[in-house]
Amino acid sequence: MNRWTEQCIPTLRNAPQDAEIASHRLMLRAGLIRKLAGGLYTFLPLGLRALRKVERIVREEMDRAGALEILMPALHPRDIWERTGRYDVLKEVMFKIHDRQDRELVLGPTHEEIVTNLVANEIQSYRQLPRNFYQIQTKFRDEIRPRFGLMRAKEFIMKDAYSFDIDDAGADVSYQRMYQAYGRIFERCGLRTKIVEADTGAMGGQSSHEFMVLADAGEDGLVECEACTYAANLERAEIGELPPAIHADAEAALEAVPTPGARTIAEVSTFLKAEPARMIKTLIYMVGDEPVAVLLPGDRDVNDIKLARALGGETPVLADDAQVEKVTGAPLGFAGPCGLEGVRLVADERLRGTRGAITGANQADTHFINVDLERDAPALTFADLALARTGDPCPRCGGRLQEKRGIEVGHVFKLGTKYSEKLGALYLDESSQQHPAIMGCYGIGVTRTLQSVIEQQHDKDGIIWPLGVAPYAVEVLIINAQHAPAVACGEGIARTLMEAGIETLLDDRDERPGVKFKDADLLGLPVRIGVGEKSLARGVVEVKRRTSGEVVECAPEDVLNILAAWGIGV
Repeated sequence: MNRWTEQCIPTLRNAPQDAEIASHRLMLRAGLIRKLAGGLYTFLPLGLRALRKVERIVREEMDRAGALEILMPALHPRDIWERTGRYDVLKEVMFKIHDRQDRELVLGPTHEEIVTNLVANEIQSYRQLPRNFYQIQTKFRDEIRPRFGLMRAKEFIMKDAYSFDIDDAGADVSYQRMYQAYGRIFERCGLRTKIVEADTGAMGGQSSHEFMVLADAGEDGLVECEACTYAANLERAEIGELPPAIHADAEAALEAVPTPGARTIAEVSTFLKAEPARMIKTLIYMVGDEPVAVLLPGDRDVNDIKLARALGGETPVLADDAQVEKVTGAPLGFAGPCGLEGVRLVADERLRGTRGAITGANQADTHFINVDLERDAPALTFADLALARTGDPCPRCGGRLQEKRGIEVGHVFKLGTKYSEKLGALYLDESSQQHPAIMGCYGIGVTRTLQSVIEQQHDKDGIIWPLGVAPYAVEVLIINAQHAPAVACGEGIARTLMEAGIETLLDDRDERPGVKFKDADLLGLPVRIGVGEKSLARGVVEVKRRTSGEVVECAPEDVLNILAAWGIGV
């Protein structure tokens, strides 16, 4: 019998001060986890039970989708990461060690290289494809700022899967299987998710989707359309067409005006008594040794991912003060596109057709007014560069976009042949011609998913566990441990439930009733059965659902029927 007095459930009245979001506070207060150091946590018995429930759901759905479970090493030789070029890309987040032969090893932040190496050695023929391999394993990333408990940790558990196909059509089938499996996984975990288009980032590849849990505490920004199904991570989000900005004095000639000490958009806007949207923000970036001037409306921010894509995938770096002055001939804050020579000019799409605008004049304390971009800076090219925001038009239907915050719990990628070509994961076709396998990869943050459940499902009193991932389905609470009939009844109910296959926790502590009821709400198991002296005098016990607060009184022998009506134990 699972007695509280024989468990380790160290509940806290108050959470540590460094617990910043509700789910982190509740996991600590409910005795699910304990912090060892920044980004490192120990799972206590209740937390581990819930984690294993998430893992079981993931395994069942991966197996159902035809994926094959393997387990790969956490330690990787450095050279395999160098073969794909990702050692330099990810070296800042990798933990690195040296063995006794002074060979460098890294603790795996992910496993694309390792699984591709496996396939390169084990699969030679098209007859052996398609295949999808997955594992549930600890990953290690040296986060600059671990925070929010399990949301951004240095050590975490992840399910990663990797598909290998002979062509794009097969890869699309594999991708859809995983996409659908993810939907089932998160539904079974009790999570409401939003699927959004996402950037492929350091993973590379052709396209990807994120499964996001909408939450105010989410670290990721996203937008969704009010009118259609379009949704995207802010890094990826496109913006629909806007009419060209034609301001006052649109037909007037270009004119330089003094703006002493006014450098920022806000300062220039105030000095010239013009709206920030009329300003054109000119940012100088360096791509290697080449300067690039990037233009946006004064009230918009640049999307670095979009900018890199517009520049052919090269990583732009914002120029420092000295570089800006060398390129423009003026101090920081006075850059503009007009008359800027020897510099590539890239403007945000929202500036196409702009007239009557205001820009820096590439001269200290001076700005141009009456700027007609296509007249005064004809060398411009245009691209979608701005971060999307609430009110922007949807790129699909023209409806309005809304900004939201989310927690990424799953990510699926179409990788193409990026890894298979570099690591030799090749197969022979029917004509004995060699081709690289087409890959996909699919990740779920298992520990993050667990915490996301709590972030999405809690109230002021504590956790509200969905049945599928709850540490126990039922808590039997003996109100007075000194009352022998209540103890006997509570133990009898707990025994009956466990014999019926219902996971049950018996609170048999000799504690004040108020403490036990508060702990019950904090732990948030789906059902609480209160066994007390007063109710037993009437021949009943109290059965309460944590989700709805519904309370039913019934005879002890009818408890199983009540639970069955609520979908527990059937």
